[in-house]
Amino acid sequence: MRSALKTLYEWTGILGGIFMVLLLVFVLYSVGPGIGLWLEQTFGLPNFFPYVARSADEFAGYAMLASAFLAFASTFGRGEHIRVTLFLQRLQGLPRRLAEIWCLGLGALLSGYLAWFSIKLCWQSYEINDLSTGLIAIPLWMPQVGMAVGAAVLFIAVVEQLVVVVSGGALMAEPSGEEAAHLER
Repeated sequence: MRSALKTLYEWTGILGGIFMVLLLVFVLYSVGPGIGLWLEQTFGLPNFFPYVARSADEFAGYAMLASAFLAFASTFGRGEHIRVTLFLQRLQGLPRRLAEIWCLGLGALLSGYLAWFSIKLCWQSYEINDLSTGLIAIPLWMPQVGMAVGAAVLFIAVVEQLVVVVSGGALMAEPSGEEAAHLER
């Protein structure tokens, strides 16, 4: 069961990466006309990008939303989210176990709330045929699916980790003490 869930987390992480590449494509498509105009005016080169990038910023926003939410569970499963590791490492035995359970319980509650309302928002947008207000009107449930799926898979990941810790297992892969205390300067 856990291997199937880890596969699910990794696949949603891969999808998040694909949407991040799409975000780059939309941003580059959006700035192309400006670069072409600058090259033409500054160096007298022909404008290689003689188009108007309609709705590219809107689609870039949708891709950013999907990339972030779809990558949540994969990142959580690898222990790469910002956590209270510095606090937890100072605790030992039962107090540490209780703190881990409390943190994961709160995380499950909040991620469940996020998943529930993300799915509800997506479903309502589908039911009322809510359309985006940009030049290219698309049904809003389409970009909201990435948010809903990502939030639901994050909820599953947090609940899975909570069950593991409550049943006596170890917390997910933790960074070493040096890595946890590392500060970028």
